[in-house]
Amino acid sequence: MPSFMSRVVVPAYLRITRANQPFLTAERAREHIRERTIRPQPFAPPRILRSDIEISVRREGGWPIYTLTPRSGRARGNVIYCHGGAWVNEVARQHWELAADIAADAGTTVTLPIYPLIPFGTADQVIPAFAELVRANRERYGEVCLAGDSAGGQIALSTAVLLRDDEQPSVPRTVLISPALDLSMSNPEILAVQPEDPWLGREGGLVLGESWRGPLEITDPRVSPLFADFTGLGPLTVFCGSRDILVPDTRLMVEKARAAGVDVDYVEEPGLVHVYPLTPTPEGRAARKVIIGALSRALTPARSPR
Repeated sequence: MPSFMSRVVVPAYLRITRANQPFLTAERAREHIRERTIRPQPFAPPRILRSDIEISVRREGGWPIYTLTPRSGRARGNVIYCHGGAWVNEVARQHWELAADIAADAGTTVTLPIYPLIPFGTADQVIPAFAELVRANRERYGEVCLAGDSAGGQIALSTAVLLRDDEQPSVPRTVLISPALDLSMSNPEILAVQPEDPWLGREGGLVLGESWRGPLEITDPRVSPLFADFTGLGPLTVFCGSRDILVPDTRLMVEKARAAGVDVDYVEEPGLVHVYPLTPTPEGRAARKVIIGALSRALTPARSPR
C-alpha cells in the first residue's frame, strides 16, 4: 500500500495548489501558455542546495547551461538532466535537488540546460541541440548519460533515439521518470486512468504537445518517441505511477523496447502520481536511490579481468 504521504498528502497538495488547472481544458492550456509567455518563470538554482556540490553556468547558443560538480573533485562522466514542466514551465526546485543528489552521490558532473520553452522552443530545434550537447560533453567528460522527467523524459528519450539514428555510440543509461511518449495521446487506456490522475489531463496535454511539435509530425520520434524503432538503444531505467495518464504509454514503450532487445529496468508503483520520484515521500526517496545507483554503475569504468 502507498505511504500516507503518497496516498493522502501529495494528492491533497496537488488539489490545493490547483496543479491540474492547465491540463483540464484546451482553453486553460492556451491561457497557461500565454501567461508563461508574458511572465516567464525564474530558472536560477535555489540559494540553499547541497553544500558538497559546486554550481557553474555558461551560455551556449543562447541557452544557460548549468553544471553541478562534486566539491571533492572526484567526478567521472556526466549526466545531462532534462527538466520537466510540460514544455512550458521552467525548472523547479525538485529538479535542482535531484540534480544535486545525482552529482554528489553518484560522483559525476550533472549538466542542466535551460532550454527554450513553448511557444519559442519547439522539438525540431531543442532535440538536435540536446544531441549536440551530448556530443560536446562526451569530448569533455567521457561517458554521458541522459535523465529526464515528464516532458524532460520525452526530450531525453528522443535525444537518445536521434543519437542512435546518427550512428553515435549508444547512451550507457537513460533514466525516464513518468515520460511523455506519445503526444497524440491516442491510447484509449488514457481515458480509463484519467479519473484517478489528480495532476495531468488529456485535453490540455494535447494543446501543449501540439505547440511543442512545431513543424514536425506528431508521430515524429523527436516529438513522440513511442513511435521510434528502439533497436540499438542503450539501457533504460523507467519509473511511473499508476495514477498517471502517462502510464499506459509507458507500459507500451517498455514492452516495445524489451522486444527490440533493449535492457529495461521498469518500476511501476500502484496508487502513485505523476513524477512520484520527485516527491518528498518514502517511495520518492527509494526511487531516487535507484536512479543514483543506476547512473553511478553506468558511469563506472568496467574493471579489466585479472
